[in-house]
Amino acid sequence: MRVLIAGGTGFLGSNLARMLSTAGHEVIVLTRREPRAANQRRWDGRSPDGWASLLAQVDAVVNTTGYGLEHWPWTAAQKRRFEESRVLPGAALVQALKSAERRPHVFVQISGINYYGYSGEGVADESYPAADDFLARLAVRWEAATAPVKNLGVRHVVARSAVVLDANDGLFPLMILPTKLWGGGPLGTGRQAVPWIHIEDEVRALQYLLENDEASGAYNLIAPQATTNEEFMRAAAAALHRPYWFRAPSALLRAALGEMSTLILEGRLSRPKRLQEAGFRFLYPTIETALADLLGKKRRMS
Repeated sequence: MRVLIAGGTGFLGSNLARMLSTAGHEVIVLTRREPRAANQRRWDGRSPDGWASLLAQVDAVVNTTGYGLEHWPWTAAQKRRFEESRVLPGAALVQALKSAERRPHVFVQISGINYYGYSGEGVADESYPAADDFLARLAVRWEAATAPVKNLGVRHVVARSAVVLDANDGLFPLMILPTKLWGGGPLGTGRQAVPWIHIEDEVRALQYLLENDEASGAYNLIAPQATTNEEFMRAAAAALHRPYWFRAPSALLRAALGEMSTLILEGRLSRPKRLQEAGFRFLYPTIETALADLLGKKRRMS
């Protein structure tokens, strides 16, 4: 299979590109950075100019674009960048698909598990409606940007991803930093959900959805173990052989981080119902197995 990855030099896109290449697929990458490899093509993330002809040459498209929510502070300009970096590339890909001489068979759109909101009754699966807070509205717009490909006869898959844990990149190094500095403990009440998935399971799930012709619609990419912040931080302390004793007050975190504090002080329990029903098997279903692998890698590389 020949796969085009939009945003393929970013954290998630680069990991997916490596996984697909190892599995024998050919990968073409769209990047806003200066191309550094033969399979990379430059784009502006806003228009189909200069690269649209590539779509006639590929079997699948994966859109991983989106400015990271970890960037602080969440000013009005920053929030506008969050939205534009998700909506504009998606619209450009749809525009290019409409005029393509030959269209790919499948389009996988990355989205966020925050689609279901900061809180709510029950453990959310793919049948639950979208919430109406900032991150949920952002996820809705993210998904809607590429939904028109369904009308073009292209199989459309939406991957609502939890926080992706990687030993050296993404949010994980920051999440465990307090524990490494001997200040580990719950953040706020500790009862809020921490939606997470190991990077290897994330890219394996994306490959699974690409290759499974029956897969369409929304899928939650989240580990099957429902994990609270207290459970996550306690597991990190155990894996790092550090004490678990210091509770960071909610008021302090809200004062320091502003609206961004919702990322760590609020969270809704969700589950990967459709992914498991489709037959996908997680390599790291629990936070203990995930941390043992990730922190073991850190030690082996240090």
